Amino acid sequence: MRIGIPKEVKVREGRVALIPPAVNELIRQGHEAYVQSGAGVASGYSDEDYLRVGAQIMPDAVSLYERAQMLLKVKEPVAEEYKLLRPDHILFSYLHLAANPALARVLKDKGLTAVAFETVESGGKLPLLVPMSDIAGRLSIHIGTTLLHGYEGGRGILLGGMPSAERGHVVILGAGAAGGNAAVVAAALGARVTVFSPKRAELERMHALGPNVTALPSYASLIAETVYRADLLIGAVLIPGAKAPKLVTAEMVRKMKPGSVIIDISVDQGGCIETIHPTDYEHPTYTVDGVIHFGVTNMPGAVPRTASQALSTVLAPYVSRLATEGGVNDPAIAAGVNVAHGRFVHPAVAAALAQ
Repeated sequence: MRIGIPKEVKVREGRVALIPPAVNELIRQGHEAYVQSGAGVASGYSDEDYLRVGAQIMPDAVSLYERAQMLLKVKEPVAEEYKLLRPDHILFSYLHLAANPALARVLKDKGLTAVAFETVESGGKLPLLVPMSDIAGRLSIHIGTTLLHGYEGGRGILLGGMPSAERGHVVILGAGAAGGNAAVVAAALGARVTVFSPKRAELERMHALGPNVTALPSYASLIAETVYRADLLIGAVLIPGAKAPKLVTAEMVRKMKPGSVIIDISVDQGGCIETIHPTDYEHPTYTVDGVIHFGVTNMPGAVPRTASQALSTVLAPYVSRLATEGGVNDPAIAAGVNVAHGRFVHPAVAAALAQ
């Protein structure tokens, strides 16, 4: 199969879907690999690195899309790329269609096959989502720590506190890959951490992080009682393929302390906090009722080399499976198919877009 890797065009998105060694493996299997010039530069991989492993470098997006049968992207296509898509393309990428009906309609009308990284499922797990969720969870604490600085408009509080000063309070909604990693970093910094999850096993794992971590079930009343005491509120809720449920209302945000910070990792699925909306790394924050909101939809793009290496490791085997004849029927990949033959075929995506 002719596999194409375009250069990402989303604002400050430096990741690349596959790094050179992974591309080499596909070529060794008999596939052809086409990489748009400059696609790997922000992650530290030059065109020459790809040439050395047998890839062909395409000068621009137009020639890349024309040549490729399968398109490997990190982030979903944006408006300038819509015209390059064809009915015979297989698009393999993060898509988050439940929160992006405009893109969903484009893909449906094009008639192509769209497979979303975030809904590929194997053994009840989401193998292509987990590494980026791990990174986003860790970054949420790094970013939140900075936004709490006084010069950023934050409360001027050090999350770990000092012997003569209070600790910051981090409240995390969700204890999966993203929320769990956020809790690990926040706890290690010495913050006071409260984590909510509906799953007993996750609560046990969070409780075991240390005496500064409280793990609670996701009851609406408990969340409401806790949110207003947060210095840093992290949203990390996921229902595969579906829009995230709203766990924090605008009224709850109004009760939060001025200068506190909200980071909603689930914003690319619509967000679990009512006042969140998507932002980008050029304009990452805005303020509502004195509370700083961070809604960047491609958080791991801030660490493109780390993120590209982590993504490439898990992605390459699935690309190989999808590139074989009948690969779209592989059970794990079939679960990831969101659009095919002009229809929304993933149940959660179809339900979200029918609303």
